[in-house]
Amino acid sequence: MKTRIKEFRARYNLTQAELAKMVGVRRETIVFLEKGKYNPSLKLAYKIAKVLNTTIEELFIFDEEKL
Repeated sequence: MKTRIKEFRARYNLTQAELAKMVGVRRETIVFLEKGKYNPSLKLAYKIAKVLNTTIEELFIFDEEKL
């Protein structure tokens, strides 16, 4: 799964640490999400999308070819 978290974070001038604190995870979790090395729970995806004022669909791009 690809993500646009970094792009949306930049729009709000948020650091990884700030976003992590806002959604209740460690900074490393945001790092792994941005690198595509971690798939978030639905609850976490919702929290991140809400903080970044977007939808889950806009934030996460599901790669169907890798199923």
